[in-house]
Amino acid sequence: MTTRRDVLQMGALGAAGLAGIQVGDEGPSGEAPSQLAPQNTPVPYRGVFRRPPELVPYATTYDGGDPNRPVDHFALTEQLGRAQILPGLSTPVAGYNGIFPGPTIRAKRGTRIELRMRNGFADAPGLLLPQRTDTSTHLHGSPSLPQYDGYANDITYPGYVKTYKYPNAEKASTLWYHDHRHLVTAQNVYSGLAGFYPFSDQYEREQLPQGEYDVPLMLSDAQFNPDGSLRYDIEQDKGLWGDIILVNGVPWPTMKVKPRIYRFRVLIASISRSYRPTLSTGDPIYIVGTDGGMMRVVQAVRSWRQGTAERVEVLIDFRKYKVGQTVDLRNLGNKNNIEFANTDKIMRFQVVADSGPASTITAIPTTLDDGPQPNAEHGAKVTMKLTPEDAVAKRQLRFERKNGEWKVNGVTWEDVEATGLKLLFANPVPFSVEQWTMVNESGGWFHPVHIHLINARIIARNTNGGKPFAWELGPKDVFYLGENESVTALMQFNTQPKGEGKYMIHCHNLVHEDHDMMVQFSAGNPNDNDPVETDKPVLDTTPVDSYPPVYRPEFPSGT
Repeated sequence: MTTRRDVLQMGALGAAGLAGIQVGDEGPSGEAPSQLAPQNTPVPYRGVFRRPPELVPYATTYDGGDPNRPVDHFALTEQLGRAQILPGLSTPVAGYNGIFPGPTIRAKRGTRIELRMRNGFADAPGLLLPQRTDTSTHLHGSPSLPQYDGYANDITYPGYVKTYKYPNAEKASTLWYHDHRHLVTAQNVYSGLAGFYPFSDQYEREQLPQGEYDVPLMLSDAQFNPDGSLRYDIEQDKGLWGDIILVNGVPWPTMKVKPRIYRFRVLIASISRSYRPTLSTGDPIYIVGTDGGMMRVVQAVRSWRQGTAERVEVLIDFRKYKVGQTVDLRNLGNKNNIEFANTDKIMRFQVVADSGPASTITAIPTTLDDGPQPNAEHGAKVTMKLTPEDAVAKRQLRFERKNGEWKVNGVTWEDVEATGLKLLFANPVPFSVEQWTMVNESGGWFHPVHIHLINARIIARNTNGGKPFAWELGPKDVFYLGENESVTALMQFNTQPKGEGKYMIHCHNLVHEDHDMMVQFSAGNPNDNDPVETDKPVLDTTPVDSYPPVYRPEFPSGT
């Protein structure tokens, strides 16, 4: 029997020259570094740090005309563009508004967002694959309705548009949006379809740095062909480890910082690589937030382990350094990544003279107040106060590699599709609490496991003396399963009103996900809010220039 995956790969092999990629010549792509000439190879710390531009809503309306129920309207177009990543060469990217990273969308609690997402790619071979670029947008960390969650089979074709609706009713956290189209998620994200969605509330604004001192850091890695195009081996199913580390799309940049306390929102957008950041001075870094928001007790660490899609918010105190001093953010690395000459480096900070507005905080906090629990009237509980006694069920997820396939409890997404997308791992009752144990049984591989919809409290590890690591003491939606590790977590399935339906569980090594390491559960009735049929993309008849992007003024260059 020929599967859709067979068709995809056969098509890719037949058109590899067309796509400008190298297939099967040197084994897995992680085993061969970039094929760049010396003059086109970036040198660490020569690049200038930059922040992704912040998009301004094109309109603000009010639900029912109520001024207390604002709705910000944004528009993005997925399209080809060119990025200046390498010296002397430009790199084709597939990005939101044609840029990488995509524009930052800043959201605030109490203001809904409707995001008009147009697939502006041509109905022609894609950037890395010979197939057209179909997409599905996932706002990672948002408890969206199933039809707006970026379900892997909810496909927006070129020339079509879908408006995603985001409630923004949870606690402040660092979210991000990225492509989630099954079979090509890795290629689409690697090509550039990723952007920040910082989400704020009054508690976060009062306690953590804002504005110039609130800095997004999107870490990714890549390999390049001699002409500057991205290099990707589509034959292998293990992962991609690039030899060039990018921060917000710049190789190993240098950022000018003032002698102040800065907050960095660290997101791993690599499709496979994990990181272990540390400062070259050996000074502590202060963990203040995890995937789902602020930590109640700030943790001082010398380094931390972070995998794909995990978010860690940290404070770095530059007041102790002299003007002109440099401090490097380095990468100690983790097991079963493929390392190259400069993958032990991330970026450099250069301290400059103090100027401009004061920072919003003047001391490293020891505790943080993340405020009351949203939806408490429906039974929602504070994630970090969940206890094993709250759990009404215990379940186990086994992540394994069998017969050359990535599986979860012996199931692949292809198996789910064979049932008409009806096969479920679990069917928890909305607002119930369950205890799930995730086990890595795949040998020498690590898996960052993402569970949609929920935030969870890690209560046990079979490493670190059975306890969660210091950087895991906040609400989580991605769980780093190192080699032969297991993690036990408590989670509550807090749905929106009339928000029952299906959500995905998968490895966020996106190559593993594309090779079917994904299953699903339903919070409540799986037939409600069908993620594919409820609000389908429609043909976009609006002129393509109807929503010209407007970006906020930038902060001073390099800061």
